[in-house]
Amino acid sequence: MFLKAPLLLGLLVLGPHVCSSNFVDISKSSSFFAMCVEFAMFQFNQAHPDEYAYKLLWVGRSQRKRWTMTFLMDLEMGRTICKKYAEDIENCPLQEGPGEKKVDCTFIVDARPWFSQFTLMNSTCMQK
Repeated sequence: MFLKAPLLLGLLVLGPHVCSSNFVDISKSSSFFAMCVEFAMFQFNQAHPDEYAYKLLWVGRSQRKRWTMTFLMDLEMGRTICKKYAEDIENCPLQEGPGEKKVDCTFIVDARPWFSQFTLMNSTCMQK
């Protein structure tokens, strides 16, 4: 009985913090989520050493951390024929043949959209 009391006390103290860090599914069409996707894509293109821009092909997971404006997303991106600094990357065709590349990435973005502040907390990408 006495050994269970510290465990129960620990769960009561730590429980809310552990549970509050859970991500929950959200709509892919949420305006704040869409802004975070755009920000993550921009950051990826800026940091990637390739001279060609990548554009969004597919959104997998779309989640938000409870009680925060921290978003988790899985994105599939494809390499375009346009350079990184082109103005209309969304309408730029994908490369085909030997230049064709796709990347799967997971991003975590912290957002303060009312201040136009976005922070890339984490990104992990794998070439397909």
